[in-house]
Amino acid sequence: MRALVVTAVGAESDSVLTGLTPHPDSPGPEPRTLPLGRPRTKSGEGYLITRRDLPGIAFDVLVGGVGPAAAAAGTATALALAEYGLVVSAGIGGGFAPAAPVGSLVVADAIVAADLGAQTPDGFVDVASLGFGRSVHLPPAELAARAAEATGALLAPVLTVSTVTGTADGAAALAARHPMAGAEAMEGFGVAEAAAAHGLPVLEIRAVSNAVGPRDRAAWRIGDALAALAEGFRVLGPVLANWGERHEQHRGRS
Repeated sequence: MRALVVTAVGAESDSVLTGLTPHPDSPGPEPRTLPLGRPRTKSGEGYLITRRDLPGIAFDVLVGGVGPAAAAAGTATALALAEYGLVVSAGIGGGFAPAAPVGSLVVADAIVAADLGAQTPDGFVDVASLGFGRSVHLPPAELAARAAEATGALLAPVLTVSTVTGTADGAAALAARHPMAGAEAMEGFGVAEAAAAHGLPVLEIRAVSNAVGPRDRAAWRIGDALAALAEGFRVLGPVLANWGERHEQHRGRS
């Protein structure tokens, strides 16, 4: 199976690739650029994508850009140029305390567009309730559960927001609407929309760099989160390979 892993920025991509590299001292392939789409590299040549091959599975790791729109565009570009069996949104994000402390991992059992909708006198109404589409994508339940178990991650909804929560009131409002949420980030729903358009399953994994709430950069632990992301992908490779093999066998019999 071939899987596409989509990150927002290069530091996240580097962590994923570190986790997917069996022998870190061995040089891996140089990143290549996709020929289409809005440029994401400093040279303006296209999206950066790097391949890693593991037993039973190949990974293309894409730097897709920040936010749901950029993530959707980058993912759709990659999916138009190659065949994949799985799409994974990966990176760091904010965790909802106390369930998802800094340095922990969250695997999504639901990928939720948490601020896509309308404000009304009665509160927020999501886009699905407005009748304009969907607001939730569900990863394959067995895959999400196995990924969470293997990585020691919390299995919980991951919220996609266009504006990161930065106040206590904002965090409380978000938690009230989504009491089971484990993390928030900015790309998962965009990646999931592109995957769904191509009929592909999607997974999201987030490493927690900060608590959702008041913006306190001194409390961020980005290095710890990136290290946790790398460790998560070190154990995820075999899990995804095993799931992909059984998934393809099932499709072959159907």
